[in-house]
Amino acid sequence: MNRTTFLETERLVFSTWSEEDRALASALWGDHEVSKWISNKGFLSEDEVEARLTQEIKRQEEVEVQYWPLFEKDSEVFVGCCGLRPYSPEEEIYELGFHLTRDHWGKGYAMEAARAVIDYAFGELKVKALFAGHHPNNEVSRHMLSKLGFEYVRDERYEPTGLHPSYLLNKE
Repeated sequence: MNRTTFLETERLVFSTWSEEDRALASALWGDHEVSKWISNKGFLSEDEVEARLTQEIKRQEEVEVQYWPLFEKDSEVFVGCCGLRPYSPEEEIYELGFHLTRDHWGKGYAMEAARAVIDYAFGELKVKALFAGHHPNNEVSRHMLSKLGFEYVRDERYEPTGLHPSYLLNKE
């Protein structure tokens, strides 16, 4: 794989999105089973997937974070993405997020990637806290955020899907 790797775990490597990743973005955000958790209409159009990829690339260029693409270390197979975006930069709070391709659900990849991003956020970026939210019907994400140490703070409006349970994880 001729991708630049900037973070890795036991089973995963993190890279950055590029314009050449349209097929990967489409495989992830174009899957209705994935996008039903991030869009109130239950899917993202091709244009919306393209806009999402462009947004991630731009965010990396501007603030050096994004929902970084993930690959299996051994097979180089695309797994999904996990990363950060500014939530309240003036308070040094970033948002943690992850989206996995359907065939990688239930294998512990999201937890493994999220732990690495949490360590990166607090260690390298020196953020004060992390915010996370999830679709109100996504029990798997709710359980995972709890296991990661996030604490529920309120329901917060998320434009694409409505009210989301929202959580904070403060630096120890």
